[in-house]
Amino acid sequence: MKKIVAIALWCCLLVPHNLFCIDDEYASCSKSAKEKKEKKVEFDFTEVIYNWTRTFAEVFEKTNQKHYKVSDLEQCMIKSINAFLECLDPHSSFLDPKTYKHILETTSGEFFGIGIVIDNTRQPKDKALTIIDTQPEGPADKAGIKPYDKIIEVSGEPLEGMTTDEATAKLKGERNTKVHVKVLREGQSDLLPFDITRDVVKEQNSLAFYIKEHNVSYISLNMFTETAIKQITELLEKSKKNKYKSLILDLRNNSGGSLNAAIDIAGLFVDKGSLVVTTKDKNHNETDRYVTSRDPIANDALPIFILINNYTASAAEILAGVLKIHSEKLAKAANGKPQKKLMVFLVGTKTFGKGSVQEVIPVSNNCAIKITTSLYFLPNDTSIQGVGIEPDFNIEKRLPPTEQMIWFTKFYGRERALINYIQVEGNHEAETKKEEEEKKEKEKDKDKEKKTWSERAKTLLETDNQLRDTLSLINLLYTGKTSCPVDVSTRTKAVEFLKNNFITNDKLTLEEIKI
Repeated sequence: MKKIVAIALWCCLLVPHNLFCIDDEYASCSKSAKEKKEKKVEFDFTEVIYNWTRTFAEVFEKTNQKHYKVSDLEQCMIKSINAFLECLDPHSSFLDPKTYKHILETTSGEFFGIGIVIDNTRQPKDKALTIIDTQPEGPADKAGIKPYDKIIEVSGEPLEGMTTDEATAKLKGERNTKVHVKVLREGQSDLLPFDITRDVVKEQNSLAFYIKEHNVSYISLNMFTETAIKQITELLEKSKKNKYKSLILDLRNNSGGSLNAAIDIAGLFVDKGSLVVTTKDKNHNETDRYVTSRDPIANDALPIFILINNYTASAAEILAGVLKIHSEKLAKAANGKPQKKLMVFLVGTKTFGKGSVQEVIPVSNNCAIKITTSLYFLPNDTSIQGVGIEPDFNIEKRLPPTEQMIWFTKFYGRERALINYIQVEGNHEAETKKEEEEKKEKEKDKDKEKKTWSERAKTLLETDNQLRDTLSLINLLYTGKTSCPVDVSTRTKAVEFLKNNFITNDKLTLEEIKI
């Protein structure tokens, strides 16, 4: 009991010491109104901490005296510190020794996991960990895990009350060891069990296609890594040799990754030395500035359409925002003349809005704290934090109909669903043949384990309405260039032209006609 109280009192004494350091700092500066205000905020913080650590000490003392059976006190302390940090913002947390060790392994090079992209909006109270995507040919992908599956249990432990860092740490482990998960999948009444063998998560972060019918090149990036830089560089080199109509850069479900990789990718499109992003601290002082360090290689005449959605986050948002801002800057500089390079358009839905910087700082007991220390600011001095980036063309993703909807449509709301409906000779046979072909095609699709990631991606893209609408925008822009080039001579004019001639999800103004 004495030991616990002594530790708590030591914490209380430590904080005033920091306060005195702060006071000395201010004594050496001029006493402006702003400084006094900052001093007051710092003092208030210290005062609150000082008062409540005394309360903490009292709680510890009473617990030791009165509680019937104190057990797992270490875990209680870890959870209490974590609760304090999580109150600050959703990205700050306390890393216990096991979680911190896993993070060090992840950032130091090769790590062993199951290869999934998770929903960043998850809270500890949530019962599930939603999978946004799987790494191609990774352990989870091979085991049959699908996007939008929800993991509710890992190795027999439910995820409710567990932080996302803790949950993901449990999914990682030694190579070739198995982790047992239970998954909730839409359309399935029972939980699905999976035994996934941990392995090296391969860096296959991009996938490229040539869309022959529209003469368009397409590349998707699900994470920013060194491998992704090489892959997109190769595609851009090829685009110089071919007269494509446009390049589609798909950043949907891209949760970010390496900021340096995003900066290098931006350097493929914008002039060397161009500002990409800055970071600013709580006093709005610039702490870091990131600029491109390579010469661009992208085809200047090639329009770029970037697909984004609500899971486009962090470094992916920065890349999309930077390319759009530099394109707008060039359009303005053209001053009515044709814009010669970097015509960039954003298509899809608003991005995630994660524009904060976290630092992992080691503390005692082999633990660490992950805290938000600054915010990212784009070249136009705006922050994406909490607001995200709006697309130029708002197009919502339409999900394929569920099996229940397909069944309902088939058996209800049609003439042929009625008893003894009149069958026209030839029509019935043709409809029956079509149903049999659809059934065979559906049975083929069930054998997804034998399909490669590339083949499965092709199948999904073929029915992707956002991709198809983007192709329509590209063809409309191409038509504008040939028939009325003045109307699409700059990015600004092109956006206006496309919006006037293409119906998106933007709000319609409906005025009633009295009749």
